[in-house]
Amino acid sequence: MTQKTREPLPADLFPDPRCSHGPRPFRVGDKWSALVLRCLEGGPRRFTELRVPLHHISAKVLTQTLRAMERDGFLTRTAYDENPPRVEYELTALGRALIVPLDTLCAWTRDHLPQLTEARAASSPFSSEAGNAGAGEPGEGRACGPGSA
Repeated sequence: MTQKTREPLPADLFPDPRCSHGPRPFRVGDKWSALVLRCLEGGPRRFTELRVPLHHISAKVLTQTLRAMERDGFLTRTAYDENPPRVEYELTALGRALIVPLDTLCAWTRDHLPQLTEARAASSPFSSEAGNAGAGEPGEGRACGPGSA
């Protein structure tokens, strides 16, 4: 068998150090942001409203996710001077621009789910246990819920 030689990857493949260590625009690749996007797709929501479908996320982690998404410009946080205090979260135009790519990713996932499940089952140390094949991480695939294309 003849091995094909490949060019080594250049050391300056990522010449801008901010590319690998600085702020990354790919926040939706984290564990919970896509779920938050889905929840806010229909309009502004209060924290307690978000907690209902996102009950498997701790309040602390949801708060961190919302703050990070606000910092990245994907959503706004509006605090109203009322008693009791009221805070609403709403997608910005930048956040709304992520809905179509998220729908595309969800469609791709649905189309390729059998291959993904098969690959996971084949590489899983529990592959003999049919119930664990493709179980994945908590929250995986949920962003492709009812609101997705």
